[in-house]
Amino acid sequence: MPHPTRLCAARSAAPRPLRRMRQPRLLIVGCGDVGQRVAKALGRGWSVRALTSQPERAAILRAQGITPLIGNLDTPASLHRLGALAPRVLHLAPPPGSGEADPRTRHLLQALGQHGVCRRLVYGSTTGVYGDTGGARFDETRTVAPVNARARRRVAAESSIRRWAVDQGVQASILRIPGIYAGDRPGGHPRERLARGTPVLCAEDDVYTNHIHADDLARLCIAALLRGRPQRIWHACDDTELKMGDYFDLAARLCGLPPPRRISREEARAQLSPMLLSFMSESRRLDNRRMKRELRVALRYPDVTTGLLA
Repeated sequence: MPHPTRLCAARSAAPRPLRRMRQPRLLIVGCGDVGQRVAKALGRGWSVRALTSQPERAAILRAQGITPLIGNLDTPASLHRLGALAPRVLHLAPPPGSGEADPRTRHLLQALGQHGVCRRLVYGSTTGVYGDTGGARFDETRTVAPVNARARRRVAAESSIRRWAVDQGVQASILRIPGIYAGDRPGGHPRERLARGTPVLCAEDDVYTNHIHADDLARLCIAALLRGRPQRIWHACDDTELKMGDYFDLAARLCGLPPPRRISREEARAQLSPMLLSFMSESRRLDNRRMKRELRVALRYPDVTTGLLA
């Protein structure tokens, strides 16, 4: 007869693999700062795997309880296992830096469709798909009108995901995300730009911008994965309605720094990079009532003042 102590140990150890198998499973594609916040918020009750194209990041992901998978969205042959891994997929990987389409998303969808395990997919898109609306306030029913190739690639990704989901019977939904900030996010706090002395537009040329704290965005991603309606789009933004220059003025006051220099749009064209200038050329105010009503997330940082102070 086995020793009682050994028998108890064997019985207590046996269910562990079974418990791991029963854990809800999530695959994160593009597991940067926000993806890692999602994994942290889910905690040990979930089995989280993440695709990375950088083998050197594997140890960083493992340290956070995330199982790394080495693969590259630009190399379809490296993705053949993805479709069998998890019924929920969070797609946060950006499109390529050039072109009018998003082959990375196409390759991912092809891989996911090979096994039919994926039942719910959430895609992190951008509010840049709307282009410049002249500061208008609007909800998710507004027609997209991208004005640059970067935004057109996002529109292409959204369209391919929605078509694929209908064909595959998958519940796919989209979060349109504005500017992400957080004090502990790399490059995610305005004090860094203030310290560099980057100017902002003068009041008459300034544009409305929208924001979301990285922790709140992670919680919105989880809510969409758990209870998002299929073929649905949400504005993942807080309640702030500030022009860009006013946002940096506020951050300067809170950080005890000098306010940024104000310049005209004509001066900005001569002094700023094309990328930064493009962000200063689109003015929008996003209605987030659908997000609050359907995803039922009470934002921890409902405006940039509370978020920057945190």
